[in-house]
Formats: sequence, C-alpha cells, structure tokens
Amino acid sequence: MKSKKLIEQLFAEGDSLTVFPLRLVYLKTNFNDNNNLKAGVSVSKKLHKTAVSRNRIKRLIREAYRLNKSAYFNNSSTSYALMILYIGKKGTTFDEINETMKKLFQKFLDKTLIK
Repeated sequence: MKSKKLIEQLFAEGDSLTVFPLRLVYLKTNFNDNNNLKAGVSVSKKLHKTAVSRNRIKRLIREAYRLNKSAYFNNSSTSYALMILYIGKKGTTFDEINETMKKLFQKFLDKTLIK
C-alpha cells in the first residue's frame, strides 16, 4: 500500500483488531485496479530504535502475510485496505509471528463475516 491518502483514511476511519504483538487496522474500500487486498506493515521507531531490528520484524511479518493470505482471503469478494502493526517491545521469531498472524486473520474473518 503506497497511497498516502488511503493510509490516512485507514487510520482515521478504520477499525482495528489486536492479537499481541500484532495489531490489524482495516477499512472496507474499493480499488480502481481490481485488487481485493492492499496491505502495509509498520514497526514503531519509538519501540525499536535500530533500522536493522525494524526491517527484520517487517520482513518476518511480510513473509507470514504472504504465506497465509491465500488461505484466508482467496474467497473474499470485498476489498479491504490492511495495515499490520507490530506493537511488541521485544524482538520475535518467525514461528511466533506466523502463529499470531493466523489468529489475527481468523479473528478478522470472524468479525467481518458477521457484519
């Protein structure tokens, strides 16, 4: 996700879910380019001072998202903008991120399918 307007709208109007250490901010929207999902990843500079640690966590989150998105979002007909935030203070492993991502996506599907 690269659009500054979309990111600002996402944080202003979007809903959020948290499964520690990840937080998902989402907004139902329409895209002009026929995509169903657009996602972004963010790690706080305040909590993780070095760029090396921030980039490593972002890489782990992106990989977990890539591996799990097809299992959870292939049947989705609605379009969502997603922002995944890492809110933990300590570093993490891929296994922890991957399990948390699965729980977060399941919670997201449960919440959005009810409405």
